[in-house]
Amino acid sequence: MNANLKTNSAVPVTILTGFLGAGKTTLLNRILSEDHGKRIAVIENEFGEAGIDNELLVQADEQIVTMNNGCICCTVRGDLVRILGELSDGRESGELQFERVIIETTGLADPAPVAQTFFVDENIAENYQLDAIITVVDAVHAHHQLAEHHEAQEQVGFADRILLSKTDLQEPEIVLDLETRLRAMNPRAPIKHVHFGQTELGDILDIDGFNLDDILKIEPDFLEDISHEHEDDIRALVYQTDRPLDAARILAFLNIMIRDYGNDLLRYKGILNIAGCEQKVIYQGVHMLMTETFGNPWQADEARESSMVFIGRNLPKEDMLEALASCRVGV
Repeated sequence: MNANLKTNSAVPVTILTGFLGAGKTTLLNRILSEDHGKRIAVIENEFGEAGIDNELLVQADEQIVTMNNGCICCTVRGDLVRILGELSDGRESGELQFERVIIETTGLADPAPVAQTFFVDENIAENYQLDAIITVVDAVHAHHQLAEHHEAQEQVGFADRILLSKTDLQEPEIVLDLETRLRAMNPRAPIKHVHFGQTELGDILDIDGFNLDDILKIEPDFLEDISHEHEDDIRALVYQTDRPLDAARILAFLNIMIRDYGNDLLRYKGILNIAGCEQKVIYQGVHMLMTETFGNPWQADEARESSMVFIGRNLPKEDMLEALASCRVGV
């Protein structure tokens, strides 16, 4: 049977990829909040044991599964097969109701091993159909990321659609140069600009964009080579505390980190319990570009805990943990 031919019972799957901080979760929120009438199962993968991104997703009536004990393309690939199997069993028994699956990979994931899952595992291939790989590219940092990280190159090379984010923060001539570079890397993937995830759902869902024959022309050993390793010097540092944080001290810490280690900070994000603030404070950043927003109010029955993740190269872990501990109120 043609690997790209969708059966009536196969559930379409979209792999949402892109390097750290490109805007994948923003796009996923856009999809989940749209009035499209589709029931979607979401598999969320994070690099590091703290599930920050799951907290940032809209509270939609969806089935959301978080995988945060490793990267989906290597150490927890077996978990992906297991979760897809459990979702399929739940759907067949009537316990779960969903019409499609979206997998949001960690920003450090190579999409190839994830895509392979839908062809080399017999049970998965029988129940799911890989619809498309959607890659979000950060217009501000892409040139550097593509030069420094093999995963960023693979994400572009395997894309069926490329969504270019943060173009409003970059010079037009640099954006144009980036588009030329992306087309040279992957001439078959249409490129569209997105602003905070705003794009037509018809451009990213049910597009039947993944063509195995095309992939085999690019990478003939696609179905055989399942090995993948990350750069050894990239690590995730996680800090969690149930004590409130001092707003001035945590801001000073973040500013120092950005000033001294901005080039090595690939991604940082957190949900903070700030003393005297009844709302969650959410910060996200890539290199030296950081945003801070207010989230939902803390609920009366909710544990007020701060959770932060820093993903970077050669970060001073012990010094960072000591500095973060000093940001707690009462220290």
